Amino acid sequence: MRDTDKSQIGENPIPAFLYKAFVFGFGGLCVIYLVAPIFIALTMSFTSGQSLKYPPEGFSLRWYEALLDPVRSATEHVAAWNSLKIAGLAVLGSLLFAVPATIGMSRMRRGTVGAIEPLLLAPLVLPSLVYGLAALIVANFVGFQPSLWLTVTGHIVVFGPLMYRAASVVAQGLNPSLAEASTVMGATWFTTLRRVILPLLMPGILAGAFLVFIQSLDNVSVSLFLADAQTTVLPLRMFALIEESLDVRVAAISGILIGLTLIVMLVARRVLAPPKQA
Repeated sequence: MRDTDKSQIGENPIPAFLYKAFVFGFGGLCVIYLVAPIFIALTMSFTSGQSLKYPPEGFSLRWYEALLDPVRSATEHVAAWNSLKIAGLAVLGSLLFAVPATIGMSRMRRGTVGAIEPLLLAPLVLPSLVYGLAALIVANFVGFQPSLWLTVTGHIVVFGPLMYRAASVVAQGLNPSLAEASTVMGATWFTTLRRVILPLLMPGILAGAFLVFIQSLDNVSVSLFLADAQTTVLPLRMFALIEESLDVRVAAISGILIGLTLIVMLVARRVLAPPKQA
């Protein structure tokens, strides 16, 4: 009798229904919360009106044309170029320390890794606003002034651990016997690095490069303190446009950034997808 009661309780559809309702309902609200701002920004970028307003007034590409105008949007073009340059240099700088750190940490003992790794990942925990202010104070103390290169250095320190984290996850799944076999077969350490280790780490390196580039391109707090007056970056320029006149070109910039991000994600998914089994 007790077994029958337990089976009836286990087959009760009400808890399963409530669980599905909670998961799909709460999950749907989260998806709406994430997607709705993107949809609103895209629709406002195609407005024919004079200011940011939702719903948009008509349909027009005038603000994309204005954004691409080298005369009207010269300042925005300079800011975009500065942001791309800083993000690209931040990726290169992160490569120089994250990849060697990943390879070195993969060969250390677990206890040593547990002691060193929190130091490498500390910038991810520290608020970037606090770091930007602290870096500015230290730079002034040692005689450095805000500049493009100081901004790049700050982005490497703050976002470089993202590349290390992505590459280290891949490195944890590597078989160390592959490098040992390469050495036994007579390959030098550089050949083993170039032909065995780096190709295996490439998915993590590319994923980390994408994360560093996007975070650096979108950063405000570090650039706000470490960039000089001549190094105007795109996020700060967008804030200025909103403060000045609610310029619709801000929505057009957002639309281009959203489109480029989606394209890069689709390409990365295609390139980094594991090969299909025959």
